[in-house]
Amino acid sequence: MSDALTHECGLAYVRLRKPLSWFQSEYGDPLWGLRKLYLLMEKQHNRGQDGAGIACVKFDMPPGDPFLERERTAKRNPIERLFDEALSPAREMDEQELLSLDETKLKKRFPLLGEVMLGHLRYGTHSGRTSSMCHPYVRRTNSESRSIAMAGNFNLTNSPELFEKLVEYGLHPVGDSDTGVVLEKIGYFVDREHAHLEGTIGPGSFSNLDGAELAREVSRQLDLARVLRRATQYFDGGYVFGGLLGNGDSFVCRDPAGIRPGFFLVRDECIVVASERAAISTVFDTDPREIEPIPPGHALIAKRDGTFALERFAEPLPLRQCTFERIYFSRGNDPSIYRERKQLGRNLAPRVMSLLKGDLEHAVFGFIPNTSETSYLGLIEELGETRQRVAAERIWRMVESGTATRESIQSALTGRVRGEKIAHKDQRLRTFITHDAARKDLVNHIYDITRGTVFPDDTLVVVDDSIVRGTTLRESIITMLARLNPKAMVVASASPPIMYPDCYGIDMSQLGRFIAFEAAVSLARERGAEAVLAEIEAKCEEQSTRAPEKMKNHVALLYDLFSHEEIERKVADLIRSKALTWRGEITVLYQTVEGLRSAMPEHTGDWYFTGNYPTPGGYRVLNTAYLNWRRGRDGARAY
Repeated sequence: MSDALTHECGLAYVRLRKPLSWFQSEYGDPLWGLRKLYLLMEKQHNRGQDGAGIACVKFDMPPGDPFLERERTAKRNPIERLFDEALSPAREMDEQELLSLDETKLKKRFPLLGEVMLGHLRYGTHSGRTSSMCHPYVRRTNSESRSIAMAGNFNLTNSPELFEKLVEYGLHPVGDSDTGVVLEKIGYFVDREHAHLEGTIGPGSFSNLDGAELAREVSRQLDLARVLRRATQYFDGGYVFGGLLGNGDSFVCRDPAGIRPGFFLVRDECIVVASERAAISTVFDTDPREIEPIPPGHALIAKRDGTFALERFAEPLPLRQCTFERIYFSRGNDPSIYRERKQLGRNLAPRVMSLLKGDLEHAVFGFIPNTSETSYLGLIEELGETRQRVAAERIWRMVESGTATRESIQSALTGRVRGEKIAHKDQRLRTFITHDAARKDLVNHIYDITRGTVFPDDTLVVVDDSIVRGTTLRESIITMLARLNPKAMVVASASPPIMYPDCYGIDMSQLGRFIAFEAAVSLARERGAEAVLAEIEAKCEEQSTRAPEKMKNHVALLYDLFSHEEIERKVADLIRSKALTWRGEITVLYQTVEGLRSAMPEHTGDWYFTGNYPTPGGYRVLNTAYLNWRRGRDGARAY
């Protein structure tokens, strides 16, 4: 993905099922859980660089001491900053002093050490970049079982409506972010659960309980599945979010369509949840097959006593797991993701071979950015196997005709698919300069090219994982690659063209910024079909007051006018900078939707490619995004 996008956040949850003294005696490390949380977050640092936060719940703290702690930061290197502070007391004492502390003293010396810990990595899709925007959010009360810390990887399409629901409940919520709304809703129904239990417990067999005993019994009987069923009833969006109650109960729940990923591992000593399976596998040295996904519409609920269950809180919808997780967001060391990305590259091979007219002798293959490497490997492998089949057929024909010689066989076997490291990204270079001209100049130097890898009669084929806006290709990458002076250039995208907004994870709600949309609009205008733009606007305006459940995708009328190949050709025109002096031909090849589905059949979340949204709110976002673009409000967020 050449264009940087803000997108899916990361979640890490560690629930210790043994006392801290057990980890001290078994592993010689009473801070074992906190260190595991650090590793889980560090192994998911790709999911959030705008900030990080940690919350923890401490069991059996004396009155007057905090039982729920939280720290957040939006400064650079947020994970390192948080844990450097969290673990700093250990640097001030020797090993014997650390091991001599009892559990209460440990939790006092290390404020973020607890039996239940929740970490979050933030990629902000909107709002500010301050620490106050970072998760976990906290609702504090002086009642343990009513206090909540919550963090999540989610976007809701209907936060304003949920906000109004809170007002209808008689509340006075402050702020209307989806995170704040979710916390307020869960808090409201936690209070309702308390009222229900206090009313049913009081008159019965527990009528003689005093205040403290009644509070403990209510806490013990809290039904978090019932709370979540009521709180999430009107949610429309994709999410995995976790919550800690101050009494030690906790939960992690996943949206009914399974849009957002969430995986868990249960061991005798702990329960672990993360946004990525590979993170858990690496940190806990576990076979990935032992790590399970949280089923859609279910919550993993752990009680204070260490028992846990998967509880359904919503009726599952048709499974629509996000394909962008597999293409780009998640780290590629997950075995299934690795296989899928290689297959995406393999699927490009027939069209690449056709474009090159089978001439692999005069082709050089590379990739940009680094996340495209696995698809590049798949493409190289498939082309290599194709070359072997062609050579074998050629040799067999010579054998049949009796013309085979040592020299002719050697000639048929000579050559290779030329894969080269054509570009190197400068990981230390940052483009946060505000002056546009200076930023463009800096962007042009993010990559260093390897001169001498491409010759003037070569076609340079570059694999990209996805082409979203095309701006980095146009302003930087094509110009940089042109310095290698190839005869022609092919940009092969491992994903299909992004044609529609996303409102479930990626911050892609501004339709006019997609280069595929720009290409379709340009083609319509060039061919005298511009009237379709007004037709779509009228249809979107007409349905704008309808409930989302009754909305349709009218933007498809534009894309229906053009073939996949026509969009590719126009995108190739658009990514050529007017300042480019190199005159070679640029070709763009996109993965087809069919190729995407064959590579990852279990992941059908493809609405940004197809316009087939998993929830009604998606159609409303698309409708709003088109009207925003048509009326010159393309900078406005559509949800």
